[in-house]
Amino acid sequence: MAALEEEFTLSTGVLGAGPEGFLGVEQTDKADQFLVTDSGRTVVLYKVSDQKPLGSWSVKQGQTVTCPAVCNFQTGEYIVVHDHKVLRIWSNEDVNLDRVFKATLSAEVYRIHSVQRTEPLVLFRRGAVRGLEALLTEPQQSIEAVIPDEEVIRWSEFFMVFKQPVLIFITEKHGNYFAYVQLCKSHGLSKYTLLLGKEEKFTKQNFTARVDGKFISLVSLSSDGCAYETLIPLYSNDAENNQRLGRALMLKAVVSGGAQNGTTITILDQDHIAVLGPPLPASKECLSIWNIKFQTLQTSKELPQGTSGQLWYHGEALFMLHGKCLTVIPYKCEVSSLAGALGKLKHTQESDSHSMPHFVNWETCSGYETESYSAEQSRTLRKKNIEINLQPEVPGAKQLLSIIKKGSEKHIEVELRKFLAKSTPDFHTVIGDIVAGLLERCKTEPSFYPRNCLLQLIQTRVLSYSLCPGLMEIALEHTDVQMLQLCLQQFPDIPESTTSACLKLFLSIGDDCLRDININMESVFDYSDTIQDEQKEMEEQTEIVQNGFSPEDSSCSKDSQQLNKKPEDEAKETVSFPVTACPVAPKRAALLNAVLHSAYSETFLLPHLKDIPAKHATLFLQYLYFLYLKCSGNATMTLPGVSPPTLSQIMDWICLLLDANFTVILMIPEAKRLLLNLYKFVKSQISVYSELNKIEVSFRELQKLNQDKSSRGLYSIEVLELF
Repeated sequence: MAALEEEFTLSTGVLGAGPEGFLGVEQTDKADQFLVTDSGRTVVLYKVSDQKPLGSWSVKQGQTVTCPAVCNFQTGEYIVVHDHKVLRIWSNEDVNLDRVFKATLSAEVYRIHSVQRTEPLVLFRRGAVRGLEALLTEPQQSIEAVIPDEEVIRWSEFFMVFKQPVLIFITEKHGNYFAYVQLCKSHGLSKYTLLLGKEEKFTKQNFTARVDGKFISLVSLSSDGCAYETLIPLYSNDAENNQRLGRALMLKAVVSGGAQNGTTITILDQDHIAVLGPPLPASKECLSIWNIKFQTLQTSKELPQGTSGQLWYHGEALFMLHGKCLTVIPYKCEVSSLAGALGKLKHTQESDSHSMPHFVNWETCSGYETESYSAEQSRTLRKKNIEINLQPEVPGAKQLLSIIKKGSEKHIEVELRKFLAKSTPDFHTVIGDIVAGLLERCKTEPSFYPRNCLLQLIQTRVLSYSLCPGLMEIALEHTDVQMLQLCLQQFPDIPESTTSACLKLFLSIGDDCLRDININMESVFDYSDTIQDEQKEMEEQTEIVQNGFSPEDSSCSKDSQQLNKKPEDEAKETVSFPVTACPVAPKRAALLNAVLHSAYSETFLLPHLKDIPAKHATLFLQYLYFLYLKCSGNATMTLPGVSPPTLSQIMDWICLLLDANFTVILMIPEAKRLLLNLYKFVKSQISVYSELNKIEVSFRELQKLNQDKSSRGLYSIEVLELF
């Protein structure tokens, strides 16, 4: 017998769930506390019994959390990865993530798995696995590629089996699925090909798993709405590697066939699974619990506000995003019996519920590391790691470093190209030393500037600002805007002072100097054609609507007296907002876009923006205003191009510039019209949102009228009246 208890809301607005929901909900070392990671920048610690957050941490503007935050059960600290390669570790006492321990890794991380009585494991996107402590002793160590280039990891899980940590992850390539089983203690890796039906090719699969004896029971929810089971051996001989595994039907029609969006399956214990999805094609999403042993539906709960298709469970609680709220639904699963499965169990015993998570009794399993670290040793090790300059042994590295000290720029460039062409598994571990050697010689010899060598090293995508803090400073000294653009695009940890220095240089450098420089123009779109089209439209039309509001808004008056004028007078004195040409040259626009994409903290950036000359601040503000006009005139609220600035980035920088330089800009006559236009646009947006709020009630009534679909046939015409 199973039952879903009354749900309650854990969060209504602290987190920002994106289109795909949250990244994860993870248990901490406290039984009643959970880490919730949104799909943007924030990690929040919740206490479920109190239904309130205990702490919240965010990465800087421009940075993105890329895998769920987890708790290190050995130390009580929290771990998260942002921008795929930057690892942060902090505790409850820390307030600002900018000032906690940071390690920049050499490869992109897919997921960090952490369970009790063992150290966390880091799974990289190319399938390699590392223990956290071993990784922190040498963050830039070589990370091998385990899976082929075209395979992509879709799902992973971590188990403890007889004190042996086992990691399983599923990959997909051209519609074919593969299972990898990693025995972390013995370093054994087995690969299996999962056989799916022909109709399952190129369709999204949902996976969950548990340990069943010497096998891993992998359960998948397929596009036909059925749940299938595949038994994967825990231990395999080399001769059996990459063997093909078939599947067997576990449950039939648990969700509507073809409803892949918003469907999830999770194993609760050895006899019960939870399924999230619509049971019928026209029905709303439901959360249901099924009995595997007796093939019966135990309980279900309708979710009228819809979900993100994500479901987490810890202990005896299910977590999901219901509408815009993070919701918790407690559940009970009793011992499986035929009477209970059929709903005829008269006396429910109050015995312990056999809620066996797929972590498989972490409390009874000990860690697998023979050389385990205490919490104090871990912290001491990380502190030492900051000060130690690791110099790994790489073939040819010592010879290259000696050439850097005495060789000519041309000789160094040729030898460096040969070194990078070797593509040895661990060549990137010494790139930091190579850059340090080049920068050291640049300081001692002012005439020495190996620009081509530095560009080659940056394009390896291994470097970060913390690995070579002097690189951007030397590029600023030599006015090397191409190198600065590459650094801004690839370094996730640039200080705000350096970002501001780049901005000042990009605004002050002359167009003649930029003409012959090779600059990446992917983020810039040629607006000349669109400007001409818009000007023609303005001649033909008396009113242009941009993003729901009119640029010729009669409510946007020059002063407070005009607010009281009659509509006829307002119509005579409307102010138009023609979209003029871009105020900066295309190459300068590409450089400014690199600044807009860079990560920053508003607190640390504002003081540096106050030092920008008023003339340059006005020019930058005009460019931002131009981008804002282009976004507002687009139905998608986006700019064309490969990687253009987003509307959020544009608005954030407009606010930053005005906060830092408003008094100075206000005194410049050239900026007066610009400030008025910004004011009128903001006022128009407020007016639009006010009108939208008024008709929200009408839309709710429409939704209620649209809910009753039982009496409709295949075709109908309806007339809905609003009063």
